[in-house]
Amino acid sequence: MAHQFTEGEMLKSLTKPPITKTQLVMYSGASGDFNPIHTVEEFAVKAGLGGVIAHGMLTMAFVGQMLTDIVGEDGTLVDFGVRFKGMVRPGDTITCAGQVTKVEAESLGQRVFADIWAETDKGDRVVTGDAEFTTYAI
Repeated sequence: MAHQFTEGEMLKSLTKPPITKTQLVMYSGASGDFNPIHTVEEFAVKAGLGGVIAHGMLTMAFVGQMLTDIVGEDGTLVDFGVRFKGMVRPGDTITCAGQVTKVEAESLGQRVFADIWAETDKGDRVVTGDAEFTTYAI
């Protein structure tokens, strides 16, 4: 039986290991985003960033991983979107979390709406957004 969500419930969070420079190089290759602010320290400093920063889409991907883990095989991630609020740097640990804002009953389960976010281990919220998913009572 699928989990029954309730309004106000916190979603199961996901904490990723600290971001590494190697991870950023690998993500550059996988995503096709070769902007040197993500991989070349000197370039990022000259750009006024104080050093290399992670791709915003990498952080968004972590949030997507949290959501698909929650939805599992017995549901559907209908939609999610984020706003980028801060920079993530090598060494940062990212925790993705969320809270259910609305639940609608459906014939086969539930449609769930949630606020979602990602924050660094320093407590800086670097991504905020919302998500919609369905669960099925199987």
